[in-house]
Amino acid sequence: MKKYMKMTFAAAMVSLAASCTDLDVDVKSQYVEYPTESEVALEAKMADVYYAFRSALGNKYNRYQTFSSDEASGISFDGDYYDGAENVNPTLHNFKAEDGPLDYWSDLASGITKCNKAIDELGESTDELTLSYIASARVMRAFYHFILMDSYGDVPILNKLYDDDEAIERSPRKTVAEFIESELLESLPYLSEANNAATYGKPNKWMAEALLVKLYINWAVYTSDDVTSYDAASAVNSKLNDCVTYCDDIIRSGLFNLSDAYRSKFMYDNGSQIADFIYTMPYDCVNEQGLLYGRYRTFRRIDDGEPIGYYGGSMKNSCAGIVAMNPEFAGLFSLEGDDRNKAVLGGKVYVHDPLTGEETSTPYMYNGEQLELTKTITLKDGGEEQLNAGADADGWRQGYRSIKFYPNPNEYAQYSRNQSNDVPVFRFADIILTKAEAILRGAQATDGDTPQSLFNQIRGYVHAPLIDHAPSLQDILDERGREFFDENWRRNDMIRFGTFESEYGFHKKGFPNASFDKTRRIFPVPQSVLNENVNWEQNPGY
Repeated sequence: MKKYMKMTFAAAMVSLAASCTDLDVDVKSQYVEYPTESEVALEAKMADVYYAFRSALGNKYNRYQTFSSDEASGISFDGDYYDGAENVNPTLHNFKAEDGPLDYWSDLASGITKCNKAIDELGESTDELTLSYIASARVMRAFYHFILMDSYGDVPILNKLYDDDEAIERSPRKTVAEFIESELLESLPYLSEANNAATYGKPNKWMAEALLVKLYINWAVYTSDDVTSYDAASAVNSKLNDCVTYCDDIIRSGLFNLSDAYRSKFMYDNGSQIADFIYTMPYDCVNEQGLLYGRYRTFRRIDDGEPIGYYGGSMKNSCAGIVAMNPEFAGLFSLEGDDRNKAVLGGKVYVHDPLTGEETSTPYMYNGEQLELTKTITLKDGGEEQLNAGADADGWRQGYRSIKFYPNPNEYAQYSRNQSNDVPVFRFADIILTKAEAILRGAQATDGDTPQSLFNQIRGYVHAPLIDHAPSLQDILDERGREFFDENWRRNDMIRFGTFESEYGFHKKGFPNASFDKTRRIFPVPQSVLNENVNWEQNPGY
C-alpha cells in the first residue's frame, strides 16, 4: 500500500538573497538545547528540510530537464501553452535567464537555508539520535547543492546562515563538487542503514551513497576547468573506482532488487514497497501536492470537448499535452517484449483502464475516428518560433506520449491535476547500470560482474532481449534512455556521454534560434537571482 505522509508542504518561492539572509540572529542564542529527547519534535523540525524540492521536481524542474534533453519537445497550439517560450526555449537550447521554470534555484536555496537553520538549532550534540538528524540535514544540504551545481555550474557554498549585509559569493563548480563529497563522506557514519517505511523519502546511508555514485560518475564533468572544456572522448575520471565502491556497498546490502514490474513502480499507488527505490520524493494529491507530470503528457480532447486525456477516465481540468516525445527517442522503445514499451503511447490509441493503466481493446475515439499519435512532429507553416503544432486534432496528436507516471484520473479531476505517484530520484536499477558504465570506462571489475552481466540484469527484469557481447557506451546511453525516461536524468547523461550538442528533434531542422554551443551545458542564472546578487555575473554565453 502507498505510504501517505502526514506533513503538509508549502513551496517556498523566494529569491536566493531572501532565502539566505532573512535570519540575522544568532540561532544558538535562542536555542540553548533542542529537545533531543523527543523524536517526534525532531521529525517535525526536519519536515521542511526533507521536502523543499517537492514543488520544483513535480513540475518546473521536470519540464526544463526534459525539454533540454532529447526526450521530448515542448510544443504549443496556436499560442495556447506558448507561455512566453518557457517550454520552447529549453527545447531549442535557447535558455533564457527570464524563463519561469528556472526559478527552481530559489526552492533549492530556501531548502539549504532550512538545512542550515536545523543544523544550528540542533547544535553540537554528542547524542546519537541528534547526530543522525544533523547528518540527515547535511546530506539534504549536499543534495540541494548538487542540483544547483549540476544545473547552473558555479554556485555559492551555503554552509551557514547569512546576515542581511553579508555578501554571498559563488564558488567554482569543482570546489562545490568537492564540498558535496566531503559533506557526504563525513555524514555517512551517522546515517541510518534502515530502509523501510519510516525512512522512505528521507536521507539514509543508501541515499547518501547513491548521491556519491552520481557525483563520481560525473566527476570529470563537474571538475573541468569550465563547462566547455569537458570532452567525453578524452576526459579522465579519477573517481571511477570510488563510484564502483559505493555501487557495491548498495548492491551488497541486499536491501534493494529489481523484482517489481516496470510499470507498477511508477503508478499512483507506489510507495515504500517498491524494492528498486533508494530515494524517492513522496507525493499525495491531498497532503503532498505538486506532481503535475500527467497534465503535460496527455491528449487534450474527446468528442464532446471535455478534457480527458488518453487515460480512460474523465480528467475534468484542462490538459496541456505539450510533452511530445522526439522521434529519435521514441525509436528506443522497439525492443521485442520490452515491458517499458507499454509506458510509451504511440500509433493507434486504445482506452486505458482508469485504475490499472492497462490498455483495453476499446479504440480511443476523437471526431468519429480512432486517435493515432504520430511519431513525427510537424509544425504549422510559420510555426517555428513558437513550435506551433496547431490547435486542432492534427496538432494535438503530434509526438508519442509517456504514460509512465500514470495518474489516477479520479484524483486528477478532484484535486486540480495533482497526482499521488511518488517520483524516484535514485533507483537500484541506476546503480546497476552505473556500475556497468564505470567498469566500461576503466574501473576495476568486482564481484565477478562485467558490463555485459550488469546490463543484462536490466534487460532481464523488463523481459527485453539479452545481449551476447560487451555493451558499448552508446548501448548504455540508449538503455539509460529506456529505463530512466521522465526521471530527470537524461540531460545529465547526455552531457557526460558527449551527446548534448548533437542534433535531434527540432535541432536538426536548422532553426535560427536553436543553440548547440557548449556553454548550454549549464543554464543561465535566473534573472531574479542576479537582481538580488549584484556582485555576480551571468554565466558565459548568456
